[in-house]
Amino acid sequence: MPVERYDVTEITSLLRSGTRRLVRTVDAMSDEEWSQPSLLPGWRRSHVVAHLALNAEALHESLGGVLEGRTVAMYTSQEDRDGAIDELADGEVEVLRERFLASTTLVGERVEQLPAELAEHPVERVPGGRTFRAGDVGVMRLLEVEVHHADLGLAHTAADWPTEVVDLVLTRRAAAYAGPAFTAHAADLGRRWAFGTGELGATLSGPGGALAWWAAGRGAGEGLTSDDGRVPGIEAW
Repeated sequence: MPVERYDVTEITSLLRSGTRRLVRTVDAMSDEEWSQPSLLPGWRRSHVVAHLALNAEALHESLGGVLEGRTVAMYTSQEDRDGAIDELADGEVEVLRERFLASTTLVGERVEQLPAELAEHPVERVPGGRTFRAGDVGVMRLLEVEVHHADLGLAHTAADWPTEVVDLVLTRRAAAYAGPAFTAHAADLGRRWAFGTGELGATLSGPGGALAWWAAGRGAGEGLTSDDGRVPGIEAW
């Protein structure tokens, strides 16, 4: 389902409910769980939460710039972004928790404030770097919340993602995939996505959540089957 079919009201509703679930998980984490490894290589759970907080703050500031007619890149540089995540993740848990909680409503507010005529305004990730549409911020943040919630490696998994999120992940990843062509089939949803270019080859099948988790570059295709016996590799999102 193309992203354009989702209106701002639907996206912000999904973002609010996904954020509430994430907040409950983070708020329930023990001191030991904060320092334990996440499912992302090299990142503890504190890194994932720090990234989510800083991502919300950065998107909030960038959209604020769009609303005010200023150019505000999300991050001053990739190095500064990475350093800020490490610094916040390595600090006191209570400071990180409070900063995360304070950040949770920021993006939704800006997305609701953005007028339709500014949806095509470009936003820079870093100065002079790649850009994205201001109108895509709500979807971007929704996927950050849902995918990284599962990356915490706690009770919430891709099997818990709403159907709309599964759809968004697979639709976006299918559009970006440049490898040999194949079909992804979510048997529980009755949906198919064409990946790659050229004549379609094998069909990769499984539950929608498992397909979306694989499409986000997570895992090794657990729960999926392919009619040629191979699960295609895909770059992490």
